[in-house]
Amino acid sequence: MVNLEKYQIVIMLAAMGIGLGLGQFSIFEDNAGSFVTPFLFIMLFGAFLNIPLGEYKNALKNVKFSSTVVLINFIWTPILVWGLASIFLDNPIMQIGFIMLMVTPCTDWYLVFTANAKGNVPLSASVLPFNLILQVILLPVFLFLFAGVNGTVDMSDLLKSIMIMLVIPFTLAQIVKYFMNRSKREGLKEKVTGAFSSSGTIFLGLAIMAMFAAKGNDLLENIDVVLLLLVPIAAFYVINFVLAQLVSRKFRYSYADTASLTLTTIAKNSPMTLGIALIAFPDQPIIHLIMVIEPLIELPVMVCITRILLYMKKRREAAEASPT
Repeated sequence: MVNLEKYQIVIMLAAMGIGLGLGQFSIFEDNAGSFVTPFLFIMLFGAFLNIPLGEYKNALKNVKFSSTVVLINFIWTPILVWGLASIFLDNPIMQIGFIMLMVTPCTDWYLVFTANAKGNVPLSASVLPFNLILQVILLPVFLFLFAGVNGTVDMSDLLKSIMIMLVIPFTLAQIVKYFMNRSKREGLKEKVTGAFSSSGTIFLGLAIMAMFAAKGNDLLENIDVVLLLLVPIAAFYVINFVLAQLVSRKFRYSYADTASLTLTTIAKNSPMTLGIALIAFPDQPIIHLIMVIEPLIELPVMVCITRILLYMKKRREAAEASPT
């Protein structure tokens, strides 16, 4: 099956346009919302199915890199994001959406960009389980501490959304992997995981299309949110990019490890947070818009960062090759 990840931004834009068009008809506007959660559930189940939890042992072997990633993603980044939200976003609802999105590290496409940047893909993959488990555990904690979410939404709703969109699909994925590993049918695991890997972008597109059909009119009324988000998101990318370079220089990382650290600490998990937001904040279209808009900003930025890293790689190689 064709790998659709490289066409993800085109598919997402098309899904938004089609959804907005369908939303002009009341039959779609009234009923499309009920399809968003199932589509995201299937997509996340497929993503969890492809996450190699066995890589924990590899991550544990590289304590310095794994510890650095965890410290940046789950201590430094939440503080930075809270500061940026406080400075640039006056609307408390926007602050919640921004914080919720930016404290959840990516668990899929950052590996594609790591490969494109000639980074250490196995090393990046080895910290993926840490990023996944810790964001599941810490997301409600960050929202409670930094966004005062306890005064905006019932914490039971937030925990319910995490259960539906994370714990259940994650658990089901581990059960399915267990039985596939025990199966004697040749190539079964590769066929199943490959099918879900290739179809993940399709289900994400369907979820976005359904969401825009159901809430498109509300979202269009708040399109100014995009302009307000540009500054704090851009500031986050610049600050964490510079931080990754400084940390890598301090620890004398190779170029490949530097690229891995940079992309692992910049990319965000917008599909997961979109699913949680739709359940925990059903009447807050601004938060939903933030989850959809951020990847449209992030993907071009990730392409640019990849080009910058490759340029840095050439300069490093040239410096090493030149006579002293």
